[in-house]
Amino acid sequence: MTCCICISVFCLSAFLMEAQGTYGPYLRNHNQLYGDRQISHFTPNMPVPGHSNSINFGAQLCKSRPLDLVFIIDSSRSVRPAEFEKVKIFLSEMVDSLDIGSDATRVALVNYASTVNIEFLLKKFFSKAEVKQAFSRIDPLSAGTMTGLAIKTAMEQVFTESAGARPLKKNIGKVAIIVTDGRPQDKVEEVAAAARASGIEIYAVGVDRADMRSLKQMASQPLDDHVFYVETYGVIEKLTSKFRESLCGFDACALGHNCQHICVNNNASYFCKCREGYVINSDKKTCSKQTNEEARGDLTENACMCEAQIAFQRKVHNTIQSLTMQQFDLRHA
Repeated sequence: MTCCICISVFCLSAFLMEAQGTYGPYLRNHNQLYGDRQISHFTPNMPVPGHSNSINFGAQLCKSRPLDLVFIIDSSRSVRPAEFEKVKIFLSEMVDSLDIGSDATRVALVNYASTVNIEFLLKKFFSKAEVKQAFSRIDPLSAGTMTGLAIKTAMEQVFTESAGARPLKKNIGKVAIIVTDGRPQDKVEEVAAAARASGIEIYAVGVDRADMRSLKQMASQPLDDHVFYVETYGVIEKLTSKFRESLCGFDACALGHNCQHICVNNNASYFCKCREGYVINSDKKTCSKQTNEEARGDLTENACMCEAQIAFQRKVHNTIQSLTMQQFDLRHA
């Protein structure tokens, strides 16, 4: 028993050290690789996917880290007055789901058409009531869709410490949500890339005649998590739940669970684990006392697997060293 435990501990340490040295660059870059992504498309009477009917997410506050959140809203002539009111309802419902405050999530709004108007900065309001009241006072602008200029304005004048954004050392997420129903009349790809490079996470919401190519150029990766499309402003409120899932780390365990021992949050859901000395039953909820034979079997199996992993890692390491030496010999032959 003691020997098995010692082997397992040695295995874990050796595996981690060799994996860091041999595969570290791959592991660090792996998350930067993206394949083709599907865009979330919402239509009238269509339920939002990925939500449990047994949990009312809309009634809960976000459990996630604080955000510096900037809405960038298209209010050009193509957005009719009644549709613009729908946008304001969407914004208000988003704020209702967030924990707003100077030490929590701060909100700003950029209104644009052919010109760009900063309606209020991140340092202006620190309560839901104030933010929602500010939303209600916003008026649509004129013709034109200068989306690139709006992103540039937000990056240079809103996501700044002087405008109320938190310093980088505080590690506060910076998020921009763009809502548009048209094709940009200026270039968006380069300015959006610059904004993302500065640390701003961009969500792009397209409505009706919105240009999907431009939405993809603006949004952060992965696109299926950051690009959304609705057919009309009448259903834009459906996105509220989707954004709650994206921006908020709901504590599903706190909302109620049926785990006998330990509940573990997993995005908007959860799974069950057992305390040490117990094993999970087939129902994935309840636990049973682990027998001595099962415990010994687990330790032996882990030790064997561990030895195989060490052997594999050493083989790979030796192969890499051999290839490196061969390349060195060829270069200096």
